[in-house]
Amino acid sequence: MHTTLRSLPQVMLPSVQCSTLRSYKPLSTSADVRFEPRESEGAINERLRKLQIKLEELGIQSDVNTAGQNTRAICPMCGGGDSKERSFSLFIGKEGKHALWSCFRAKCGWKGCVTAFQGDERFSVKQNSGLTVGALKCKEYRSISEEDLHLEPLCSELIFYFHARGISAETLRRNAVLQTTWGDEVVIAFTYRQGGKLVSCRYYAVSKRLWQEKDTETIFYGLDDMVAGNDVIIVDSEIDKLSLEEAGYRNCVSVPSTNASKVSVLPSSDEDTSLQYLRKCKQYFEKAPRIILATNADSSGQRLAHELARRLGKERCWRVMWPKKSATEICKDANEVLCIYGVDVLKEVMEKAELFPIHGLFNFSHFFPEITKYYDYGEDFELGVSTGWRALDDFYNIVPGELTIITGVPSSGKSEWIDAVLCNINESCGWKFALCSMENKVQEHARKLLEKHVKKPFFNYRYGESVNRMSLAELEDGKKWLVDTFHLIRCDEDSIPSIDWIIMLAKAAVLRHGVRGLVIDPYNELDHQRAIHQTETEYVSLMLTKLKRFAQLHSCHVWFVAHPKQLQSWRGNPPNLYDISGSAHFINKCDNGIVIHRNQNESAGSIDHVQVCIRKVRNKVAGRIGDALLSYDRVTGLYHDIHNP
Repeated sequence: MHTTLRSLPQVMLPSVQCSTLRSYKPLSTSADVRFEPRESEGAINERLRKLQIKLEELGIQSDVNTAGQNTRAICPMCGGGDSKERSFSLFIGKEGKHALWSCFRAKCGWKGCVTAFQGDERFSVKQNSGLTVGALKCKEYRSISEEDLHLEPLCSELIFYFHARGISAETLRRNAVLQTTWGDEVVIAFTYRQGGKLVSCRYYAVSKRLWQEKDTETIFYGLDDMVAGNDVIIVDSEIDKLSLEEAGYRNCVSVPSTNASKVSVLPSSDEDTSLQYLRKCKQYFEKAPRIILATNADSSGQRLAHELARRLGKERCWRVMWPKKSATEICKDANEVLCIYGVDVLKEVMEKAELFPIHGLFNFSHFFPEITKYYDYGEDFELGVSTGWRALDDFYNIVPGELTIITGVPSSGKSEWIDAVLCNINESCGWKFALCSMENKVQEHARKLLEKHVKKPFFNYRYGESVNRMSLAELEDGKKWLVDTFHLIRCDEDSIPSIDWIIMLAKAAVLRHGVRGLVIDPYNELDHQRAIHQTETEYVSLMLTKLKRFAQLHSCHVWFVAHPKQLQSWRGNPPNLYDISGSAHFINKCDNGIVIHRNQNESAGSIDHVQVCIRKVRNKVAGRIGDALLSYDRVTGLYHDIHNP
């Protein structure tokens, strides 16, 4: 079937009318095009070198080979914190025209930029943690001269003023101390120079008002007097620098700002602007073998000294201790020493500068008073406290600050013997103790202690049938004694104590109750969760270090009971300290090691005789290695010396 196709109607496309084209000028020929001359590689390298120098003045180490890239490093301002985090980002433009940096640590936030220019302009860094690096602008310092500032030689009145403070006209001339007129007042002008060029000027009015020339660079006063490889002395004020020059010390500089001492231990970016001069002059101190801090004796001067030492390195800093000017006051600074005592005493004080203290680093001289007391047979039980048995006096005495490890096979009486030691020490010296005894119920432990104190059995049956039990009155007196003498460290029934938890509570017991001894009995009842990849040997070593640290810091003696491992083919002889389950560190790190052993075979001898084996004594003043034999009274839990016929 054929379908006839209809003819489609003709559709006329609308005509498109083009708008008139705009006329354009023909392109210029290549001869008319002007190109900027390309800068030579040598010029770029020279600019990069200048930029690198400017960064070094700020304490920023850079590598021009990384131009055009972001580099990460440790911030020269905050040192990366305790973790030494590489939080400092530095970007140097490819052509060396600028550098941007930022520290991303929240406690620092130091940001800035610097630009390299031709000539000798100097720039500061604007710091503000609220600004982005792109918003920071570099500030060009003013170029000044003596003529611009209308400086002139000192008048006779000001020369006399300095003379009254011990400063000669020659010292004033050498340091270019001048004067100028401010309003209707003549003021002193301390000129700050670097490389002989006038950089800044600080003014001092007789009314003790101080200010610095506006928009000038802040550097140390007397910077040109620093000689590489020589000691450097830092003081608070210009007149202190002049005073030390009178004593023959020219290698001295003064901090430039009265706000320099208003620094915190961890200054923020805004606060830190008062110490920018330190970063700029960092290279002057790098080769100094000693940096002597002769700052003011007041609190602000001492804060400044600590901050300077922290930044320059305490290990090479020394400090000056100013002499007394009366029974209750000390001289404030170098100029006061010069005015009161003269040049010779000022020299003597400077020569006696002492090492700046570093936390944890001492000299024996710091402990001379304690050493002298120890020589005079000591105080505070330094020679050791007797256990109460003559048989042990030559072998083992209890010294505060030491750790004693006690071991022995089960049922040998380790806990009973320690309780007896505590009762004897309390009776002779009045010591108090903290007890962390996980194997004893509270009432059972109280019974054992009371029997030793009252010297009578708690009950009158079975073990106590042969003697009268303690009376109710004796029990009540004993309960008061328990409260006064012992403090218990115990955790909830559904939890296991850790060594850190025990030490925390033991510290509280020292503070609240004045305890002198801590008992932990036994080791295998503690929570021994340890870090991943930490071996038991490493764990035991750290645990014993913590216990020894506690004992030494709080002058407590610690007794730590540790059971021996399962002994194969044991024949009844005493174990040794290397048999303790867990680690050889029990004997390696303890001060004293004791094995308590009791014969448990009647055919081999009396079962009431207890052998106290002293297997380690670190302090020979407190005892020596050896064995002692005691008799155990099962009724009262007391131990007695065995008197040889």
